[in-house]
Amino acid sequence: MEEAKGANPTRKLKIFIVEDEQRIGRFLEIELQHEGYETAREIDGKQALERIRTEKFDLILLDLMLPGLDGMDVCRGVREFSDVPIIMLTARDEIEDRVNGLDIGADDYITKPFAIQELMARIRNALRKHTAREAQPGEDDKLFIMDLVMYPKTYEVKVAGQEVQLTRREYDLLAYLLANKRLVLTRDQILQEVWGYDYAGDTNVVDVYIRYLRSKIDDVFKKKYIHTVRGVGYVIRE
Repeated sequence: MEEAKGANPTRKLKIFIVEDEQRIGRFLEIELQHEGYETAREIDGKQALERIRTEKFDLILLDLMLPGLDGMDVCRGVREFSDVPIIMLTARDEIEDRVNGLDIGADDYITKPFAIQELMARIRNALRKHTAREAQPGEDDKLFIMDLVMYPKTYEVKVAGQEVQLTRREYDLLAYLLANKRLVLTRDQILQEVWGYDYAGDTNVVDVYIRYLRSKIDDVFKKKYIHTVRGVGYVIRE
């Protein structure tokens, strides 16, 4: 399969399945191998984290409820040393769980039961986004408005020369707003471009992350960067 080959056609992309339900783990393994991916499996969160430290994986499918360490703790631990794409698998579909998972560094979140076609599409999307981030545009491609500057090559964001610490999802959202500065973006557009899929019609997650950005930028520096256009969406402008 072309999507699974990546930039190096001599190496299959390797997906790490961290799932303690043997039936689901085996099902995922079979489907992923059929799509052309190499796979590895683990049922214990603590052991999974150690393997991620020492082995090379291109993407991780991470169950939330695990023995040893739960999925949230595993994700948090991985983000201390790696930006490998992580898709969380869970039976819980509360908005707080989704936001928490994304906020600590997960790239995506899918609830059980899920259609395998949808999971494959999300895997391809996460891999594409990761490849794009690794391209690392140069200094000349910095994004800015007023005294807010983003340096994509180093993942730095500064306001009036002062660095602002953002989570990965906050960074991606701000980058999309800056790349389209002065254009009003709908919540659905933001979901599609930043999260990579329609969040089942639930645009609340966009509002949540806009509040996060405002609390770290607008509120701290006492300037209005992110504007709400009622009934439409958001825009970043002077």
